Amino acid sequence: MKMGIISGTSIARSELFADWEAREVATQFGEVQVREKGDLVVLNRHGFERPLPPHAVNYRANIEALCQLGIRSVVTLSSVGSADPDLPPGSLVSCSDYMSFAPKTFIDDRTSAFAPVLSNPHLAGIASRSSVEIVRDKVYMQTRGPRFETKAEVRAIRTLGADVVGMTFGNEADLLLERGIEVTAFCMVDNFAHGVNSAELSMEAFEALVASNQVRINQFLSDLVDYLSNCS
Repeated sequence: MKMGIISGTSIARSELFADWEAREVATQFGEVQVREKGDLVVLNRHGFERPLPPHAVNYRANIEALCQLGIRSVVTLSSVGSADPDLPPGSLVSCSDYMSFAPKTFIDDRTSAFAPVLSNPHLAGIASRSSVEIVRDKVYMQTRGPRFETKAEVRAIRTLGADVVGMTFGNEADLLLERGIEVTAFCMVDNFAHGVNSAELSMEAFEALVASNQVRINQFLSDLVDYLSNCS
């Protein structure tokens, strides 16, 4: 079975996929570049060559490209902010559910009764192989971006029961699950969300935190590829 990995900054900063074969996939929603090695396909959600901000990503094209390549199972890795003071930057989490109040869909001509469910079929296997500890059963909140959330928005996010907040995964999960592709979801906490603690929240501070997490991300991606190569 061909399997897919979707990530963004983590892929861009990693050398793990540098020698994988690049391939352009033409879809009705636009062209998408992926990299392949054996039965594994990796997709940078923002694009490998000209990275797009979260709100401008062509999510339909990305997911359609994976469908055309015959991918039936995807592992996602997303950068998030923590809405929980006890979940610090550097934490790798698994999400068992998510919230998105502006869902992405391939269905334009009718109301949909589709209700997404994250099954995380590869969580146990990946966790057994990962040398990075995984914090399980967290809830992801999707926001549009590209700006960080306000303090009031973060208070609302916490009240609604979300543990982490990001700008990409909900869109991907909606489309993947709508197409019948199973999803195993991971997030790297790169910062505390606005107002959760007194830490500075700026692009410079955020990028420094992302860079400091890259060693853990590289190890996780290496363990992930090793696991998927043996089960695809």
